Amino acid sequence: MNQENTQARVALVTGAGRRIGAVIAETLHNNGFSVVIHCHCSQSEAKSLCAEFNKKRPNSARVFSANLTQKKENQKLITEVVDWGGRLDLLVNNASIFMKTPLESLDDVRWEALFSINVQAPFWLSFAARNFLAAQQGSIVNITDIHAETPLKGYAEYCQTKAALTMQTKALALEFAPSVRVNAIAPGAIAWPELTNELTHEQQEKIIEKTLLKRHGDAVFIAQAVLAVAENPFITGQTIRVDGGRLLS
Repeated sequence: MNQENTQARVALVTGAGRRIGAVIAETLHNNGFSVVIHCHCSQSEAKSLCAEFNKKRPNSARVFSANLTQKKENQKLITEVVDWGGRLDLLVNNASIFMKTPLESLDDVRWEALFSINVQAPFWLSFAARNFLAAQQGSIVNITDIHAETPLKGYAEYCQTKAALTMQTKALALEFAPSVRVNAIAPGAIAWPELTNELTHEQQEKIIEKTLLKRHGDAVFIAQAVLAVAENPFITGQTIRVDGGRLLS
């Protein structure tokens, strides 16, 4: 156990080596949390981020790597976090797979990968963390998607996983009350997709045009929302959309 951290609130952010997860971790750290940066593939980025945090406040961050498709690794991750930090106050289920699945080329491997990371892993982590969070009257924040409500063409399986995670948020808020709060943040156009999901400039402009605020978001807006629901002791079972009004357009 890291004795120096027993008084600091501890947050675990999954998939926090880069992109939105890294910004969430940074925002929490800037607001006094000791932060566990979970990663699987982005280990070099996670270690660099951790070094930055520890330079600001010694022993205030740690990296743990885990393959969240494996149930035992989820339990092990929570155990490692509590052994290091002495407590757990916030679990942010951010790790996710965003993958195009055209209906003419569906396969079980992609289906299982999407549901394993986007639905099962948050469920297993939440149950493993429940008692530790309850001891601190802590909370869980799931990162969902506005496309849990309005499907995105070409991503039918992904959208189903985020819809399932939205329902998981409500169900566990009911199951874990009153000692653990469970909420979700649903991003809109925040971080443009990468690699095979990359959008053309024209596609990006069409998305911005459909957003009421007529601009692209920023990962810090998601991080601010995570912090807000984590800090508010009277919000549970809710999904907060951070989408610039896109769902209404």
